[in-house]
Amino acid sequence: MKKAVCLISGGIDSFVSAAIAKEKGYDIYCLTIDYSQKNRKEIICAKKIAKFLKSKKHLILKIDLSWTKSALTDKRIKIPQSIHHGIPPTYVPARNTIFISVALSYAESIDAESIFTGINSVDFSGYPDCRPEYIKRFQKLIDIATKKTIEGKKIKLETPLLYLSKSQIIKKGIELGLDFSITWSCYKSGEKPCGKCPSCRLREKGFKEAGIPDPLQ
Repeated sequence: MKKAVCLISGGIDSFVSAAIAKEKGYDIYCLTIDYSQKNRKEIICAKKIAKFLKSKKHLILKIDLSWTKSALTDKRIKIPQSIHHGIPPTYVPARNTIFISVALSYAESIDAESIFTGINSVDFSGYPDCRPEYIKRFQKLIDIATKKTIEGKKIKLETPLLYLSKSQIIKKGIELGLDFSITWSCYKSGEKPCGKCPSCRLREKGFKEAGIPDPLQ
């Protein structure tokens, strides 16, 4: 059986991406990076997602990025309450580069053929490491970066949601029978989403356009 490392954050996109990997016939190995983010609830949701998908293994790796200047890691920086024009304060420097690099190491270690990530370039927060050009360049790096790829085999960086809107992603998840009540999109922890942060607004827009009620509301 072919294997895939699936990066799981606890949100909708990574959930759907991993479910697509499973639909394609992969044994999935979930990987969650605990990067000392202020929002701890997403780690709890990542565990629920891995269990829901019957992941062969769920590796939760601690990498301390609390020193980065980001509203998601620095307690002195407030979470924005509106969509930011340009690169927002919730950007974590080089986060996807770090995450995918760890996933690459994991993939080569278990002889996986693919890495699946929920990176999206349509309804997203404007992060530079969510652009198609970034994915293309990273694939080129993978092709020359490991023993496996140098010896002629392939590790594919799969981004099945790259060109989909949030509503299209939600519809795909429903089609796959996913339970979005176990996901968390809000930048804050709490009993209910704040409904004001950029991530909450994108989620609300997605469910509204999909014509599907959000189970968290």
